[in-house]
Amino acid sequence: MDHMRGVRQDGYGGTEVLSPQTMAVPAPAAREVLVRVEAAALDRGTWHVMTGLPRIARLGLGLRRPRNQVPGLDVAGVVAAVGPGVTAFAVGDPVFGTARGSFAEYAIARVETLVRRPASVTPSEAAALGVSGCTAVQALDAARVGEASSVLVIGASGGVGSLAVLIARLRGASVTAVCSAAKADAVRSWGAGRVLDYATDELAGERMRYDAVLDIAGGTPLDRLRELAGPAGTIVFVGREGGGQWTGGFGAPMRNALRMLPGRQRYVMLMSRVRSADLQTLAVLAGDQGLRPHVHATYGLGDVRAAMDALTSGSVVGKIVLVPDGTA
Repeated sequence: MDHMRGVRQDGYGGTEVLSPQTMAVPAPAAREVLVRVEAAALDRGTWHVMTGLPRIARLGLGLRRPRNQVPGLDVAGVVAAVGPGVTAFAVGDPVFGTARGSFAEYAIARVETLVRRPASVTPSEAAALGVSGCTAVQALDAARVGEASSVLVIGASGGVGSLAVLIARLRGASVTAVCSAAKADAVRSWGAGRVLDYATDELAGERMRYDAVLDIAGGTPLDRLRELAGPAGTIVFVGREGGGQWTGGFGAPMRNALRMLPGRQRYVMLMSRVRSADLQTLAVLAGDQGLRPHVHATYGLGDVRAAMDALTSGSVVGKIVLVPDGTA
């Protein structure tokens, strides 16, 4: 096949910059594989690439338009071709992880950003694991969460938060989650022992102290986080939206990290990345321990604008997935 359907982005802005088009199928270079995409998940990173916000990110993305004009990162699919020197995968292997330009029928992935997909996991479920799953694993590792740990997850209903709850429970930790009341039943079904409603500020009255506090929503004041973490607890800052067009939500956590230098509590400003070891961990958890990310909804490539609108609506529980052929 020489041509494929995909989503092109020629500039920064709202969903109007996303345009489903016919384009050439890319060819893999050395240490790359061509993946026939069965499913591709959305995350907040894809929104940042679409909008070019915060503006400082354009130093890496491209000043006037994204260098990679086909968006998308999370992927699940089947290896369609391998580049020179690739021995880790063969044509026909089912894989998941990340790929450059996954909002298309075919995408290019580096060998180190893919792992084999367990047979028991659907493509849509596997696509939802990549970026958010690696972030959740790294946050839990940074907080040293293990069996019998107590964990507070603030922002528990989104892509990263939902997987943090699920993986913490698989590790044997007890989890208290913070989300909206409308999403509480779903979060409980993932194993959270207690759920606090952020809309009524139930967190303000919380008296428990936790071994680990994962701040995924990013709106809780540092002094309150320190109270919740206890005298020797760990606070992991995972992300925050807003904070201005130029630097986004990074200014406050950097100041918080400086304030936390003295004392026994630990403060980790997580800068997550996709690592082969973490993808392998997710594959084992999914294949052997039943980890299943919650897929809120699936959309076709032609409905990418609606999918992105849904992502930013605040109503999503878990992950949104794009499916090129509508069947994954």
